[in-house]
Amino acid sequence: MLQRPAADEYAPYYATYTSLVPDGDVRDHLRLQLHETVALLSGISDGRASRGYGPGKWTLKEVLLHVIDTERVFCYRLLRIARGDTTPLPGFEQDDWVPHSGANARPLSSLLLEFAAVRAATLQLMDSLEPAAWARRGTASDRPVSARALAYICAGHERHHQRILRERYLT
Repeated sequence: MLQRPAADEYAPYYATYTSLVPDGDVRDHLRLQLHETVALLSGISDGRASRGYGPGKWTLKEVLLHVIDTERVFCYRLLRIARGDTTPLPGFEQDDWVPHSGANARPLSSLLLEFAAVRAATLQLMDSLEPAAWARRGTASDRPVSARALAYICAGHERHHQRILRERYLT
């Protein structure tokens, strides 16, 4: 079982996400989350998914594509760090990415398929890592981070957005 990362394995900002991950192996949680998110969003009309919950807020489709993009970034970082690459990795600005995502031009079903594919790749990567790889550390966004922490950050980030979707978009 993969142990929860220590506080010195990630920037303090990410404690918001890591604290949302329940006890147990994070990989099992990621598997469960896949089904939860797909079930949560399946059956929502494209029209509803193309609206934000308020003026200037992302649409549901943009939120989902943000989760997908962010998982790709976190897993790229995890891969590099797990493989022993100590090259500092840059941050990314989510608010610059969303307007160029094209999320609203796509059917929600397409985004859900992409989410499932990205999650499958995430889990394949995580399941392939040897135990020593999880403890390796690198730098991302000018902060130290471990491969293990990135797995928890990824899961917590999705959990955070699941809550937002339930509270603000699906009420």
